Amino acid sequence: MRSRLSLTALALVAGLAGAPCSALAQSGEQGSAEATKVLASEGAGFNTAAVQSLLNRGDAAVASGNLEQARKDYDTARAASKQLLAFYRDLSGAFRGLDARIPREMDTKGRAALGLLAESNLRLAALFRRQNQPEVAVPVLVEVVRLMTPSNPQGQKAYQSLLELGFVETPFSAAKVGGN
Repeated sequence: MRSRLSLTALALVAGLAGAPCSALAQSGEQGSAEATKVLASEGAGFNTAAVQSLLNRGDAAVASGNLEQARKDYDTARAASKQLLAFYRDLSGAFRGLDARIPREMDTKGRAALGLLAESNLRLAALFRRQNQPEVAVPVLVEVVRLMTPSNPQGQKAYQSLLELGFVETPFSAAKVGGN
């Protein structure tokens, strides 16, 4: 577990190191708060856009046949999503009852991080299935169903994969939710 967190931290630092330095140079000239928001940058910060970038890199690695690199990118995206989700939840809770704008923002960001976590898990599971490791895919698929619920398209996709693997036997029909 410790090595996974270290790997995540290393990947995030590497992403920050690759960020353009022009933003830092501009901060001295303009004194603008926007120029110093390194973590908010699109592809190299610590945010949902950076996680999406990791997923895209993983997809490119799969397309080129580099499954080992894809797994690293998906694992890093998964770990970063979990960290973001926890941080957004902590901040949301800390500001509840004090300033409603901040919990609303953190809840919105948390939902985005949760969606990326589900996507990371789905891609990892597909990778495991491709590598004939269905038993390794099961826990990440179950996590998607737990996090997203079976009524969500991502949860339905994960449950369908569990059905295809033979882990579960009862098909789920979204139309029956709330019925019966």
